[in-house]
Amino acid sequence: MGLLSEDQIVGRLGEVPGWTRQGSSIVATVTRDDFRGAFLFAGAVAFLAEQVNHHPDILIEWNKVTLTLSTHSAGGLTDADFDLAAKISALG
Repeated sequence: MGLLSEDQIVGRLGEVPGWTRQGSSIVATVTRDDFRGAFLFAGAVAFLAEQVNHHPDILIEWNKVTLTLSTHSAGGLTDADFDLAAKISALG
């Protein structure tokens, strides 16, 4: 899987509202009502990640879940990152 160009990254970011670029990663923070909601959301993300064999870094802080996506094996952002970000965003 090849790295995306800067223009491709900018274009793909427009497809995943709520995600921002931080260096060679994209990041989103989702807020739920409480810890249980945050943990259930993280579990749903884990399920999606396993389906596509592409795994985000997940940080849970009480009711907030911060997700960081990057293709470490490629050394930056690939289509896999944005494809998974779109699936995660569809969770609501």
